[in-house]
Amino acid sequence: MGADAIQTNGQDPAKLTVVEGIERLRSAVKNYEWGKLGHDSLVARLHEANSGNRVDPAVPHAELWMGTHESGPSHVVKEEELGSGHDGSECMITLKSWVSDNPDVLGPRVVDKWGCDLPFLFKVLSVTKALSIQAHPNKALAEKLHREEPLLYRDANHKPEIALAITPFQALCGFISLKELKEVIANVPEITELVGSKAADQIFTVNEKDGDESIKSIVRLIFTQLMSASNNETKRVIYEMKMRLITETNHRELTEKEKLVLELEKQYPGDVGVISAFFFNYVKLNPGEALYLDADEPHAYIYGDCVECMAASDNVVRAGLTPKHRDVQTLCSMLTYKLGYPEILKGFPLTPYITRYLPPFNEFEVDHCDLPTGKSTIFPAIPGPSVYLVIEGTGKLQTGSSQLLVNRGDVLFVPAHNEIHLTGESDVMKLYRAGVSSRFFQTL
Repeated sequence: MGADAIQTNGQDPAKLTVVEGIERLRSAVKNYEWGKLGHDSLVARLHEANSGNRVDPAVPHAELWMGTHESGPSHVVKEEELGSGHDGSECMITLKSWVSDNPDVLGPRVVDKWGCDLPFLFKVLSVTKALSIQAHPNKALAEKLHREEPLLYRDANHKPEIALAITPFQALCGFISLKELKEVIANVPEITELVGSKAADQIFTVNEKDGDESIKSIVRLIFTQLMSASNNETKRVIYEMKMRLITETNHRELTEKEKLVLELEKQYPGDVGVISAFFFNYVKLNPGEALYLDADEPHAYIYGDCVECMAASDNVVRAGLTPKHRDVQTLCSMLTYKLGYPEILKGFPLTPYITRYLPPFNEFEVDHCDLPTGKSTIFPAIPGPSVYLVIEGTGKLQTGSSQLLVNRGDVLFVPAHNEIHLTGESDVMKLYRAGVSSRFFQTL
């Protein structure tokens, strides 16, 4: 791989590896059924470049994981040296084991706060089919769920996250406004058929001046009754809705949300998540735009490629658009029911070539670098660890006295206190960096 090409200005490469501490990683891939197939998947192309393994064109490649989480750990790649030379073979240890043996790479503040572990999990997603209607628990709920059902909820951590679009990216995120919700209840009669007019009509008895809690309690009632409807009744009503919308295409142009609902029905026939999509904001991100998702906020990714970063957790509470385990009661009780369109993050310039995305969480931030050939930029040294991913092009990465040539698919672990100098060597080199939030280091 590209990171193998290390120039050391006449010094011993092994010693430089120890001093500089930058490590090349092999990353785990997840073959969830919603992932894009074969080389259509950015995840597949990156995994092939990262691992050297050929891609099966019939297999979905959904997620590339970069971090220490036990459900998909990255591995540190070491060349086995035999005498004065080496045979090019690789031995690998988990990044978590290596970090535990070398805690200084995290920096003292990170170790004090989170122990000998990365506090963030970095991913790439390639989505061709909608993910589940889901939310991630806050810390207290995560601890409770892990304690009570450890096989379903594998860790005790919360999972705030950010999704940064690489390609045009579609998602459902958060509840629509009260005004929009009233229009939905009035124009989608199948919702009233499922939840009953007594519950549905309550939405027309409140307005903005009644206060958030009054509004939220009614939205919670309607949404919970919708998600709790019987399977047989739900399937029947969704079929009626589908036929109504198909018939109405003869008389009018369907709304974007109605078109989406029909597409979701093709993917998940009769699933309650299809009709629940009317309750959520339909968000379309352009490349370079991002969503941040706090705990207890509903969402579902629909289509596209994105970089995702989150607190180091794999806890997901699902209730629709999925063949996996559903925990409807937990999901409906945990949501905040905050209404309105989510904030879209566009980042801010760190240098002319680096954009930083800084969500309001201590565990992580994400940088995106687009670097033309011959141009250089600097990632400043920070008191915590970073993971770098090259998704396109080639470049030269330098820190201290070591210099690495990096290519598409290279994943690098960079310890605390390393300033990184980067020079582009292709038309455009595209790189992402995940690290502990700079806000965390600014607090006492």
